Amino acid sequence: MTKYTPDGSTHTAEFLRVKQQAERGIANAQHSLGFMYFNGQGVAQSFELAVVWYRQAAMQGLEHAQYNLGVMYQKGQGVEQNYHEAAAWYQLAAEQGYAAAQYNLGWLYAKGQGLEADTQKAMHWFSKAAEQGDAGAQNNLGMMYDTGKGVPQDFKQAIAWYRKAAEQGYARAQFNLGLRYDNGQGVPQDVGQAMSWYRKAADQGYAPAQFNLALRFDKGDGIAQDSQKAILWYRRAAEQDHASSQFNLGLIYDNGQGVPRDEQKALDWYRKAAEQGHAGAQNNLGLRYDHGQGVPQDYQQAQLWYRKAAEQGYPGAQYHLGLLYDAGHGVPMDHQEAIFWYRKAADQGHLRAQFDLGLRYETGRGVPKDLRKAMQWYRRAAEQDYAAAQYNLALLFDNDEGPQPDSAQANGWYAKAAAQGHTLAQFTLGLRYDNGQGLAQDYARAHHWYLQAANQGQARAQFNLGLMYLAGQGVRADAGQALTWLTMAERAGFSAAARYLKNAAARVAVPG
Repeated sequence: MTKYTPDGSTHTAEFLRVKQQAERGIANAQHSLGFMYFNGQGVAQSFELAVVWYRQAAMQGLEHAQYNLGVMYQKGQGVEQNYHEAAAWYQLAAEQGYAAAQYNLGWLYAKGQGLEADTQKAMHWFSKAAEQGDAGAQNNLGMMYDTGKGVPQDFKQAIAWYRKAAEQGYARAQFNLGLRYDNGQGVPQDVGQAMSWYRKAADQGYAPAQFNLALRFDKGDGIAQDSQKAILWYRRAAEQDHASSQFNLGLIYDNGQGVPRDEQKALDWYRKAAEQGHAGAQNNLGLRYDHGQGVPQDYQQAQLWYRKAAEQGYPGAQYHLGLLYDAGHGVPMDHQEAIFWYRKAADQGHLRAQFDLGLRYETGRGVPKDLRKAMQWYRRAAEQDYAAAQYNLALLFDNDEGPQPDSAQANGWYAKAAAQGHTLAQFTLGLRYDNGQGLAQDYARAHHWYLQAANQGQARAQFNLGLMYLAGQGVRADAGQALTWLTMAERAGFSAAARYLKNAAARVAVPG
C-alpha cells in the first residue's frame, strides 16, 4: 500500500511502520530503516540517510549496523571515504563475533588501509571469520599458508582451507585448489582434479579459471587438445576484460588456430589487452604498426606501444625499440639509446639482442670496439643455440689476432652452427676438413659439409664440390656431378668455376 506524505512524496506502509519504530529508538528498526534507504526500498534511495540510521543503530551496539556503517566508510557511500573510520566500526562488530566484519577487518590489516599493516592481526581476524564458515576468510587463510605470509608456509594447511571455501562454492578458492592440483603442491598432481575445480570456478564466471581452462584445451597439456573449447573459454574470460585471454585470442586469430585467420580480430584483441597494460599485446601491437600489418605503417605508434611494453621489462619490445632508435624510425636516430634497450633485452636472455650487442662490440658501432665483450655476448646467445652467434663466436676463436685464439673452440662452435643448418658454418667446416685446418684432414667429411651448404645455394661450396668430383677426393670421380656443381656455382656468381667447366665437360662421355 502506498501512502502520501504532506510534501507529496510516497512511501510504502512498511517503510512508515519501520520509521516510526526507528524514531522511538529501536535499534533493529533503525538498522532496517538504513537498509531501506540504502536499497531504495519503499523510499527514494539515499546513502546519506542510510548512514544516519545505520549510525544510530551502531551507536546502540548493533553489530550488523556497525558492519554496514564500516562498509559505507570503506566504499565512501553517503560519507567521505575513510578507512580508519571503517576499521573502527568493523572492530566493534568483529569483537561481537560478526564474521563479515572480522573478514573485512582482516583485509584492512592485510592491506594496511586505515591502520598499520599487520599480517598477524590479519591472520587473527581471518581465522575468527573462517572458523565461523566465512568462505572468503577461509580462502584468504589458505593463501596466507600458501605464500607463507604471516605464518610458516604450509601447503597442506592451505589446501585444507581452500577446500573448505571451495566446497561452499567460493570461486576463487575453487580456482586456487585447481592450481594446487595442477602444480602438485600439497596434493599429488592430478590434472583431472585441477580441471574439475577450474570448471567449477569457470562456470561461476571466474575469469582466471576460465583462462586456465582455456590454456589446458589450447595446449592439450594432460588432456585432449581442443581449439574450439579453448576459444570458448578464452572468449568468456576476455569478455570480462581478462587481458591474458584477450592476448591469447589475438594470437589465435593471428595464426588461424581453430578459426579462419583474421588480422582485424587479432588486432582488436591485441588492442584490448594492450590498453589494459598487457606487455605481450603491447609488443604485438607495436609490431603491427612497425610493419604496417593490418594497420597503416606508423612508427610513432609502434614506438609508443613498444615503449609501454619495454618499460614493463618485456624483452622483445626492448629489442624492437632499440631497432627503431638504430634506424631513426619514429624517434631520433640514437645508437646509444639503441644499445641501452638492446642491453636491457640481452640481460633478460633475448637472443637477437645478445647477438646484436656482440656485433656492436665486434665492429665498434656505437660502442668502443671490444672483441672480448663481443665474444661474451655472442657466447650468451650461442649457448642458447642461436646459430648465427655460434658462427660469429667461432670466427673470433678462429682469428689468430683475436683476444683468445682457439682452434678447438672454433671447430666446436662451427659444428654446432652447421648442425642447425647455418650455411657459412657448413661451408667453413667443410673447408677445415678439406685442408686439415685444426682438424684431421678428411675428404669424406669435407664432402658432407660442402654438400649441405651447396644444397642451400652456397656458391663456393658448390664450386668446391665440383672440384672434389673432378679429382675424386672423398668421393668417386664423376665428371657429370662435377659439371653440375660447377655450373651451379658459375650461375650463382662464382666466376672461378668457369675455368674448370671445360675440363668437366670434356670428361663427360658423349653418347654415340
